[in-house]
Amino acid sequence: RALPAVETLGSVTVICSDKTGTLTQNIMSLTAFVTSNARYKNNVDAADRVPANFVRDDTYLCERAVLDLKKKGADIVADGPNNPAGRRGHNPSNHFTVDSLHTTENPEEAAKVAHPEEAPFENGSSPTKDWIQAALSCGVLCSKCVLGENGGRTGEIGNPTELSILRASYFAGVDIENLKTECPIVAEVPFSSEYKFMATIHESSDVPDDKLVAYVKGAPDRMVKVCKYQSKGGIIGDDAVEEINADYWMEQIAILSSHGLRVLGLCRAVIPKDSVTAGENLGQEFVNGRPEGAWLTMVGLCAIMDPPRPECVQAIKEAKGAGVRVAMITGDHKDTATAIGHMLGIVDEKFSEAVTGPELDSMTDDEIRACVMTHNVFARASPQNKIRIVKALQAEGQITSMTGDGVNDAPALKAANMGVAMGKEGTDVAREASEMILADDNFATIVYAVKQGRVVWDNLRKVLLVNTPINNAQGMSVLFGLLAQLPSTPISAIQILYSNFICAVTLGFVCAIEPAEDGIMANPPRRVGKRIIGRFLLLRILLGTFLLTGCVVGSAVIVNTVYKDVEEFERLYKIRATAFNVLDFGAISVMLSARFAYNSSVTPKVFQGNPAVMWSCVIVAVLQVLLTYVPGLNTFVFSMKGMDGLGWGLTIASMVFVFTAMEIEKAIRRSLKASGADTDDREGVVDPLPPVDMSMPKGASKLNLQELAK
Repeated sequence: RALPAVETLGSVTVICSDKTGTLTQNIMSLTAFVTSNARYKNNVDAADRVPANFVRDDTYLCERAVLDLKKKGADIVADGPNNPAGRRGHNPSNHFTVDSLHTTENPEEAAKVAHPEEAPFENGSSPTKDWIQAALSCGVLCSKCVLGENGGRTGEIGNPTELSILRASYFAGVDIENLKTECPIVAEVPFSSEYKFMATIHESSDVPDDKLVAYVKGAPDRMVKVCKYQSKGGIIGDDAVEEINADYWMEQIAILSSHGLRVLGLCRAVIPKDSVTAGENLGQEFVNGRPEGAWLTMVGLCAIMDPPRPECVQAIKEAKGAGVRVAMITGDHKDTATAIGHMLGIVDEKFSEAVTGPELDSMTDDEIRACVMTHNVFARASPQNKIRIVKALQAEGQITSMTGDGVNDAPALKAANMGVAMGKEGTDVAREASEMILADDNFATIVYAVKQGRVVWDNLRKVLLVNTPINNAQGMSVLFGLLAQLPSTPISAIQILYSNFICAVTLGFVCAIEPAEDGIMANPPRRVGKRIIGRFLLLRILLGTFLLTGCVVGSAVIVNTVYKDVEEFERLYKIRATAFNVLDFGAISVMLSARFAYNSSVTPKVFQGNPAVMWSCVIVAVLQVLLTYVPGLNTFVFSMKGMDGLGWGLTIASMVFVFTAMEIEKAIRRSLKASGADTDDREGVVDPLPPVDMSMPKGASKLNLQELAK
C-alpha cells in the first residue's frame, strides 16, 4: 500500500506473526488416533483419499512434552487447549474441554502400552479402510456437522473440532454419507456444555436385530469415568473388549494435551432395541446416570490441532538464515503455542519457552524489553500486549513487522515499522492501518516480500553502479582528453547525449529488473538509516569511473599517436569513433559485472536469469555498429568514421580490461568478507533513528479484547 515500505522490508529484523491462519492452516485436523495398544499418525496434508494417510507410529507423541514432564495433570490442562477458558480474545470453539485431570504419581508407568504386539497392524504399516471406518464411526455418526465440498472448508457446517474427525475419515476413503444411510439415527442425547458430551443411538447391521449401537463422544476425562471396558487396539466387537485401564487413558490425555492438542474421547456400547424410543430426546442420565455405573467401551482418543502450513517451515528456516527472527503472538494457550512453535522451528535452544499475556501485563518496561529478546512465542496475548511487544523490540533497536486482522490490531500495526494486514480474514480498519496487505494470509508470503524488499534495494544500488560511472566517464573523458592535448574532445556532445540515453534505457534497465541474487537471503538485514551509497559502493563507482575514463582517453591517445601523420580532421573522426565504442562497449562490461553484487560474474550465468541482459547487449552492439558504419549518419551526425582493426582491438581490449578489473575488486571484497571484514557498510555512517516512546498510545487501555472470531 505504501511505496516507502519496500525499503523497510529489506531492513526487517523481527517478524511478529499471528498463529491461526497465517502460520497454521486454520483448519482443525485430526493428527493422531490413540487406541489401547497403538498410536496412529494421520497425514493432515494428504490430498488423496486413501487409508494410507493413517500410519501406525508408536513413537509419535508417546511422551509428555519436555516442559510438562514434571507437571500434574491439572496443570497441563490449564496451559493447554483443553482448558475451558478458550483462546484469549476469541469465543471458545472447543466444546469438549477437560475439567480436571488426575494422573498417577508415576506417569511413565501409566503410559506403558500393554501387549502392543496384539495391535491389529504392525508398527509402520497402515490400517485398512474398514478398521478406520469402525474406529472413527463414533466421531462420524455422533455428529450434526456437515463436511465441506471435497473435504474442504467451503460449505462446511459445524464445530471445527468435530469436523476434523469427519475430514480425516473422508480422506481415509470412508463414504460418510453412505455410512450415515446404513446406520440411521434412532435417538440422541444433545450436547450441553454442562456435561460436555453428546450421544446418538443408531441401527446397525453389525449387531443383532434386537440391538442398537450407542455412540458417545465427549470430553476425554468424562468419557473415561463412564467407561467400564476398552476396545483392544480399536477393534470393534464383543470379543475384542477388555477391562479399562483408566490410568493409561488419563496419562494419554495428559501426553496429548502437553503437546498442545485438543483431545476427544470416542466410546460405544450395544443396548437393547426396546430401551429407547425412536425420535426420543434423551437426557444426560442415559449416559452417566445408569444404575450399573460405568458401562461404555472406550474405542480411542482423537488428537486434534490446527496444523502448521507446510510452506511456513521452510519460510521460517529461510528467514533465520537471513538474520530475521520470527515471533509468534497468539491468543491460544501456552502449550498449544509452544507445540506449534516447535513444529515451525520458532522454538529452539535459544528461544525455548513461551511467555503469556498475563505475565507480560505484570512486567515493567525494562522487563518486557529483556523478555522480547529472549522469547519467540507469546501466548494468550491481547491487543495491548502486541503494542508493548512492538515498542519493546523497537527500543532494543529491532525493525519489526507485525501482522494483524482485527480492529483491535490497528494500533499495533501502526506502531510497527511494517504493519501487515490479512487480505482474506482482515478487517478494513486493519488494512487501512497497515503498510502491506497479505493477499493470501500466508506467512511464507511475508518472507518472500522481505526477500523482494532486499532485491529492490540491491537493484537500486546496481542501477547506480551502472549509470553513475558511465555518466561520470562521459564528462571526465572530455576533461582529460583536452588535458592529453588531443586535437579536440575525444567524444562529441551528440555522442555523449546518445550514450547517456541508450545506456540508461538498456543497461540500466537490466539492473532495475534483476531477479534475486543467489545468497541474498544469507545476508543479514540492512541497517535502517544506512545510506544508499556507502564506502564500498562509492569505491566501486569510482573504480568504474576511472576504468572507463582511462580506457576512453587511453584509446584516443593511442589512435592519435598511431595516426599522427593523418590529416587532423580525419584523425579526429577516427579518435571519436574509437572512444565512442570503447565507452559504450565498456559500459556493457560494467553492467555484466554489476549484475551480481556479491558473486562472481565470470560464469555463463551472467547471461542467464534475466532475458533483458542478452537483448540489451545485442541492442547496444548493433546500434554501435550501425552508427559507426552507416554513411552520413556516422560523419554528419556523430562526427566519426568507420573503425579499422586497431579501433576494434582497442574496444575489445577495453571491455576485457574493465570487466576483469571490476571482478578482481569483487574477489578481493569476497575474501575480506570471509575474513570478517565489514564489506556491506553495516558499521558505516548511518542516519540516526528517533528514540522509541514506550508509553501506550492514547485510548489503548480501552481496547475491546473480544476480537472478531475467525
